[in-house]
Amino acid sequence: MKPDMHSTRHGRGRLAGALAGAALLAFTLSPATAPARVAGESFAPLVREVSPAVVNIAASREGQPREAAQQRTAPVPGSPLEEFLRRFGGPGARPDTAPRRAIAQGSGFVVDPAGYIVTNNHVAGDATDISVTFPDGRQLGARLVGRDEKTDLALLKVESDRPLPAVRWGDSDAVEVGDWVLAVGNPFGLGGTVTAGIVSARGRDIQAGPYDDFLQLDAPINQGNSGGPAFDMRGAVIGVNTAIYSPNGGSVGIGFAIPSAVARPVVEELRARGRVERGWIGVAVQPLVPEIALGLGLQATQDGALVAQVEPGGPAAIGGLRQGDVVVGVDGKPVNRLRELPRAIAAVKPGATATLDVIRRGAAMKVELRVGSTPQAERAAADEPAGLAFAPLTAELRARLDLTAEARGAAIAQVREGSPAQRAGLAPGDLVVEVGGEKVGNPEQAARAIAGARARHAASVLLLVDRHGAERFVALRLPQGAS
Repeated sequence: MKPDMHSTRHGRGRLAGALAGAALLAFTLSPATAPARVAGESFAPLVREVSPAVVNIAASREGQPREAAQQRTAPVPGSPLEEFLRRFGGPGARPDTAPRRAIAQGSGFVVDPAGYIVTNNHVAGDATDISVTFPDGRQLGARLVGRDEKTDLALLKVESDRPLPAVRWGDSDAVEVGDWVLAVGNPFGLGGTVTAGIVSARGRDIQAGPYDDFLQLDAPINQGNSGGPAFDMRGAVIGVNTAIYSPNGGSVGIGFAIPSAVARPVVEELRARGRVERGWIGVAVQPLVPEIALGLGLQATQDGALVAQVEPGGPAAIGGLRQGDVVVGVDGKPVNRLRELPRAIAAVKPGATATLDVIRRGAAMKVELRVGSTPQAERAAADEPAGLAFAPLTAELRARLDLTAEARGAAIAQVREGSPAQRAGLAPGDLVVEVGGEKVGNPEQAARAIAGARARHAASVLLLVDRHGAERFVALRLPQGAS
């Protein structure tokens, strides 16, 4: 039987990345000057220091049939792991089409004594109700501060009458293969569990998202560990446990954690803004394989990312980047592989200027361009708790949707995977003409009406939707507890 890639959460899973924490408090070890633990020494003192800040998370949401959940986690097209990807439930499970209320069990950790908790987006991101249980048995309700699907991180906030034990961030860039690592979490919903192992590889791309750069661990982690911390021997969080490679959902010694160098800035931005703003230049890139490199007059071993398409009017087009260019560096940092370019551009603040090192027709040159931000429709679907992004009815869109000039409403441009909107059956191309019994004529009105219903703590809002000329009512469930 071939191995399988699973999310580490207990319940429905998804590959992607998740978190790490920062803070002070008497529960953390003394700074990074503390001596590293040696093999054979007990981990008990370290466990006592960090465990109070690691929590269990129960996130409830409107369930979906198990069969549908499996379909939504179809293998990633083109992935070398394609045949190995499937959701928790496994092959041979009987299809169950009855709707249900699903509860995802996961892990998290406190990064600020004021009650900020990091976990995975796939654990809590689209939940309608979130409960956090601390090692001392105390249970607190949590609200969602922000989420980031691309790194699979989410930040929660609980209100407590006293400061909470918290952990601090470590430096994942300083971690070496062979270093000891301690994983703490909630496997299979059993409660606080500690395992130890080593970092077995760095920079793993498991096709979970555009910014994959996982630490590979052999510390046993299992479903339900998602969102839990991986500690170095000084008690600092160097990764967020997110996925495992397994034939049956149990640990076989290959797990993956989001490095703190990736997680920490995401968490900080979620706390400050509720979402992550990333750089964007409007290109599609592909790997520079030897055959293509030779065809471009380059060495077969040439590194870089090949520009396959440049979006008209985008920052790259305006800056002079061309189809067929090979990008080998961004702001002085080398781009050796395809996945390094999206990460490098995403790290640039929108509005800032980036200098790209480019090879064009065999000649090295520099291209300066002003980096834009992620297109609004993509941001809106990720940010809006119901998972909808709207677009105005332009002449082009009316023609594409076969709408008359008199048609009014907000066209759905994007529906976030796994969101309440998707579960309600909404799809791109649908035209929302009423929200809560009130006519809407543009995206702003539709978004305001939905936000207003959430502000009134309505459990759902009724939409009147036009699909291919046929109108129908759709009840859209509204998550409560996101901010």
